[in-house]
Amino acid sequence: MQKILNGATLRKIFIGGYNVLDKNKAYVDSLNVFPVPDGDTGTNMSLTMQSVLREMDSCQANDTPALSEAIAKGGLRGARGNSGVILSQILKGLTAEFKQSKNGEITTKIFAKAMDEGARIAYQAVTVPKEGTILTVIRVMAAEAKDIAKKEATFEKFFEEVLKKGEDILAQTPDMLPVLKKAGVVDAGGRGLLVIFAGFLKALTGEIEGDMVFATSDGSLGCEGSDDHHVSLDDLSEIEFAYCTEFMITNMNKVTTVASINALREKYMSIGDSVTVVGDLALVKVHIHTNAPGVAITDALALGEVIEIKIDNMLEQNRKMRASRNIPPKEQGIVAVAAGEGIIGIFKELGVDYIIKGGQTMNPSADDIARAVERVHAKTVFVFPNNKNIILAARHAQSLVEKNLVVIPTKSINEGISACIGYNTEATIEENTDAFLSAMAAVKSGSVTYAVRNTQLGRFDIKEGEILGLDNKTIIAKGKSVGETVLKLVEKLMDENIVNMTLFFGEGIKEKEAMTLQDKLASKYPSCEVNMVNGGQPVYYYLISLE
Repeated sequence: MQKILNGATLRKIFIGGYNVLDKNKAYVDSLNVFPVPDGDTGTNMSLTMQSVLREMDSCQANDTPALSEAIAKGGLRGARGNSGVILSQILKGLTAEFKQSKNGEITTKIFAKAMDEGARIAYQAVTVPKEGTILTVIRVMAAEAKDIAKKEATFEKFFEEVLKKGEDILAQTPDMLPVLKKAGVVDAGGRGLLVIFAGFLKALTGEIEGDMVFATSDGSLGCEGSDDHHVSLDDLSEIEFAYCTEFMITNMNKVTTVASINALREKYMSIGDSVTVVGDLALVKVHIHTNAPGVAITDALALGEVIEIKIDNMLEQNRKMRASRNIPPKEQGIVAVAAGEGIIGIFKELGVDYIIKGGQTMNPSADDIARAVERVHAKTVFVFPNNKNIILAARHAQSLVEKNLVVIPTKSINEGISACIGYNTEATIEENTDAFLSAMAAVKSGSVTYAVRNTQLGRFDIKEGEILGLDNKTIIAKGKSVGETVLKLVEKLMDENIVNMTLFFGEGIKEKEAMTLQDKLASKYPSCEVNMVNGGQPVYYYLISLE
């Protein structure tokens, strides 16, 4: 039984981790639906580990500090995809602790502490960490590992117990990420991490030959080529940012600082998602999903030289996945225009396939809408403009696509959400169209925003900065404060048939402020149920639905 890991055994378990992952990468790929369904998580993690092995092979010394340095360097240089970059940061944290071990000897307690450091660094690397992913799995495993190490001094028992805890948390990932639950799978990155740890264990027990078999979240067995699950890509959100862009920045300019690297990371958040920018003034690894890879590379050139550029078209990867599974298009899908993380989340929960980020002051073009419709794997696509200024562009988009594009002329987010609630995937196109139109007609919509300039509208003398309350057509209230204006607007919109009121509060409104307003409305209208939701939308302080 192994109580100590030294340089030789460290090399051995990492070879085992790679071998087992490589044998099972197709299985891990098949689980990949987050952040996008492009089916490459297992492959990317395997390639990252392959780079680790290359660096280890080139490391002539067999001592723990030297091998740790090689593992960290190989992970960063070879990191592929979002999952690969996160894995590289976990390895960076692990090896940082390994290097500090006395006499280069790693005990289970040191390994547990190293896992905790790996989790910490991995979370720091991701601009917007998501629970229910590989991050959650490593964090929980690390926390449990500390307690396990107190009882288990041998690595065989230690890894066995850590893997059990890992399986427990992995099984919970679908409850944390709706996209996983919808697809009926656990997180692919989390599964890949457990496969690597299982490889560590098998390297110590001498079971490294043959296919790896491990328990999946439902208690069944999964292995390479397993058909125990089926991910229906038709049930998943479509890819918003098409190009997985990766490169490294080296030979930094004299004026480049750590602050410059942080500023680049923030800038990338405005042109894409799944952003990771990790490294230091010697080498920076970049990963981003974006529709403007050229812009990402140009911005990086301001810091230093760009090397090892890799750009993958995830739309094409997604199409190949569909073709390989012979998945026919579904009958109906939905595209909606929206802004604000809360609002977007609601639409996705209601079954919307693709969100075009836009709205007031951000009107998408007919071409934008057409391209969104083409990305939905469905024969008929309903489009919810959710703004009166976007309806015409949506109708023009009908001539730009071969699919059956049906425009539901929603004039507000409120109408769009009410219409989506009635979406029935089993209904006919005509039945859903009628249900959508009826639902949007039944809701009264209001919004509260501010005046951008002095003007005269009807009976209102508007001054710049004043708070305005609008229905779908005109200004019907104004005030000096947001809360005052909301109360005036609701009073104008309210009638005896209203039984439900929902307010979506936007950017700049604090939750405490919103809850205070909710209490006032509930007190004023006791026969009406009042709900307050964090919409996060720009421009509008509040969007109000009355039904």
